[in-house]
Amino acid sequence: MSCDLFLDLAWLPRPPADFKDMCRRVAGDTSGAEIQHLASFALDANQSTRVARVIRALQEQDRLLPPLTPMKLGVLANGTIDLVINALAAAAARHGILLECVTADYGLFAQEALDPGSRINAARCDAVLLALDYRAFPFVPSPGNATAAAANIEEAIVFLNRIREGITASGAVCILQTLAPPAEVLFGSMDRFLPGTPRHLIDGFNRRLAAEREGTADVLLDVTAIAETVGLAHWHSPSQWNLAKLSFADSCVPLYADHVGRLLGAMRGKARRCLVLDLDNTLWGGVIGDDGLHGIMLAEGDAVGEAYRSVQCLALALRERGIVLAVSSKNTDEVARRVFREHPEMLIREEQITVFQANWDDKATNIKAIADALSLGLDSLVLLDDNPVERGLVRQILPQVAVPELPHDPALYARTLAAAGYFEATTFSDEDRRRAAYYEGNAQRVVLQERAGDVDSYLASLEMEITFRPFDRTGRSRIAQLINKSNQFNLTTRRYTEAEVAAVESDPTCTTLQVRLADRFGDNGMISVIICQTLPESTWEIDTWLMSCRVLGRRVEQMVLREILRQAREAGIRKLVGIYRPTDRNAMVRDHYAKLGFTQIANEDGGPSRWMLDAATEIEPASMRVRRESPTDLHA
Repeated sequence: MSCDLFLDLAWLPRPPADFKDMCRRVAGDTSGAEIQHLASFALDANQSTRVARVIRALQEQDRLLPPLTPMKLGVLANGTIDLVINALAAAAARHGILLECVTADYGLFAQEALDPGSRINAARCDAVLLALDYRAFPFVPSPGNATAAAANIEEAIVFLNRIREGITASGAVCILQTLAPPAEVLFGSMDRFLPGTPRHLIDGFNRRLAAEREGTADVLLDVTAIAETVGLAHWHSPSQWNLAKLSFADSCVPLYADHVGRLLGAMRGKARRCLVLDLDNTLWGGVIGDDGLHGIMLAEGDAVGEAYRSVQCLALALRERGIVLAVSSKNTDEVARRVFREHPEMLIREEQITVFQANWDDKATNIKAIADALSLGLDSLVLLDDNPVERGLVRQILPQVAVPELPHDPALYARTLAAAGYFEATTFSDEDRRRAAYYEGNAQRVVLQERAGDVDSYLASLEMEITFRPFDRTGRSRIAQLINKSNQFNLTTRRYTEAEVAAVESDPTCTTLQVRLADRFGDNGMISVIICQTLPESTWEIDTWLMSCRVLGRRVEQMVLREILRQAREAGIRKLVGIYRPTDRNAMVRDHYAKLGFTQIANEDGGPSRWMLDAATEIEPASMRVRRESPTDLHA
């Protein structure tokens, strides 16, 4: 049953009986949202193929299909990969990516990577997935010989690095896979620990792979963890390798594809950021309004109570890594809050819930209110709810919200939520860890704003401090993360990898800013990124201007522009040119430059508009202190 949960993608709803007809009905005016809906089910190989065909037909018409983000992925494998490609397209759409795959002929993965003119390198892929298993590497067992084992691992890493360097030379991000060891063992329990056994060699390779990825733009796909979750004997099919050179069993293709899809989504900033929790029969057993404080099931030592405590443990662990917690429950507010305040077995406390919506409104209305309070898009939210009727309602009214199916047994709720991978990460920083605190501070600011009355008094009471610093190595990972996940307050939505951000740091034609904001409620972290490109005629073009939506309404835009103008004048620049490239997500900044006093100088019908501002313009300062810092280890 546990293995089936993963292989069946049990957190996804089953396809409807008319799924084939749904695919046939897709027409030329289909939106990306409709494609994402088709991909939102637990699809088998045939259903994935139908969705992939629909996607390819629309791509051939050069359709952009928002809100799906286009991405070109190269796939290099030492085994047969054809069965995976259609599943990848469907899984990527499920996670917000409009995927185009470029593949190589069987057995030519090394040649394709190393030849600058190869099909993969010529395609200028955004990323290349090295879908290699242990058979691609020169592992030679040497049981008991530690020296030979270390040399063998080094040889395998050198081989991989040669392939990786050939790919990154084309500008693509490398997605590297850990290796799932074979199920067969030579020495039983000693295999993992005895130098030179296949298990020991592969474990050593995986550790080196993870260590050497640090400081690079590479992304890691932990295939070892996927295989161990379903069982190595299930993952590896000797008969399918012998017959068709399948690196893993065909029954594992949907799970593998979903993991790749969620990773691609995370690379493009589409991982979820908020977990919305139902209460009755989700965080505890029973109904608080009927059973009372001491009648609900939540006690340690009780099998049912411990099942619900495991959900709370997972929610708190997610909060520790920066996921925001919210509550949406049909309940009387005071009755619901009493459990958090008074129940001795309650693990989550009231102050750890950033937005608490307990009332008798429908779930969709409450979830919209949560998104508004957090300044998050609905596509950042996940709803955990035991009630299938509520789940269906939210899926129908708010399809952007992720709503996992839950099994009958509450002991599997936590495992199902974790298996769904909604909170996939490609990097993790202190800034990510503090994200929940940022949003909790925002909730406090809303309360203060309601009390303060007028806007000026409210802003002054925040005691804000804004910090400006050029790009540097310290902020590089967070800068790349913001660039790739910011969609709403993003004037051009240009995307840069971490390696490209590093190149911008040392480019003398670029002026950069990473902007942080703190106030009396705490540090908001990095909230804005600016890249200005020097053009002829003493002009700066604002290549990138993005900002976190959680600081909207605090006049940060004016202070950022004031700093850009100050630096422009010091550099002898006479005018600024700003560009607005409209997307399906950034309409909120359509009038950004107009509001800041820029004059429109060009506009393509339905396309980018260009705006100009004299660098001598003075901008009135907002109510905040200004701090300027020098870059750290700029050339490190």
